[in-house]
Amino acid sequence: NPGTVKDTRKIREVVHACKAANVPIRIGVNEGSLPPLSGDEEMPEGLTAGLAGEWLVRRMVRAGLEEIKLLEQEGFYDIKISLKAFDVYAMIEANRRMAALIPYPLHLGVTEAGTPKPGSIRSAIGIGALLMEGVGDTIRTSLSGDPVEEVETCYEVLRATNIRQRGPTLVACPSCGRAQIDLIGLANTVQERLKGMDKQLKIAVMGCVVNGPGEARDADIGIAGGGKGKGVIFKHGQIFRTLDEGDMLQVLMEEIEKL
Repeated sequence: NPGTVKDTRKIREVVHACKAANVPIRIGVNEGSLPPLSGDEEMPEGLTAGLAGEWLVRRMVRAGLEEIKLLEQEGFYDIKISLKAFDVYAMIEANRRMAALIPYPLHLGVTEAGTPKPGSIRSAIGIGALLMEGVGDTIRTSLSGDPVEEVETCYEVLRATNIRQRGPTLVACPSCGRAQIDLIGLANTVQERLKGMDKQLKIAVMGCVVNGPGEARDADIGIAGGGKGKGVIFKHGQIFRTLDEGDMLQVLMEEIEKL
């Protein structure tokens, strides 16, 4: 109970130490560990999914505001706040409302998002939606996997929202009946080869020349299938060389290095 004398003393000790060390405090409000609040500790029975989400949003925002008030009462304003939930709607809406109420930076994340594939999707939707609205200052994806995948997911979210453009971007089409090359394998290999490269380039791997160079005309460089076992390499939509499928990867990487 934050209102007890004992806890108030603890809060003052923490605030004093942070002030002395010039260290900010991040308030963490998590869907799964909300503090007891007077009057609405338990979710009312019989709520629909939408109403349950709204109840959670209100409770998260209220908890965050109460924690902020405790620090402000001690004259501490070097604050960042994080409101995280597995429920993507609740996470988005709670942060959206909090941003309109406070002057402090927000740390965004979908908590316990899951394994890398579904977790990355949930995180991208939740974090990306807010970033596109100008809400949020730092981000974290919480995935059940290698922490490197968390960083890579955050990086791709920043790129997709045009907040940070650094390093190469790969454009690749889905395979279809016109593709007569190993498009998926080639795209995956190119993606892997691009890791660690810091050049800001747009690179395309397309299945055919029917749509490839045209759909990816804004790419700095790209390759496309040109028939069975054949391919073309193009720059800004203009084909400048035809080559065998076995040479496509090597030639593409050589041309990237020239750029």
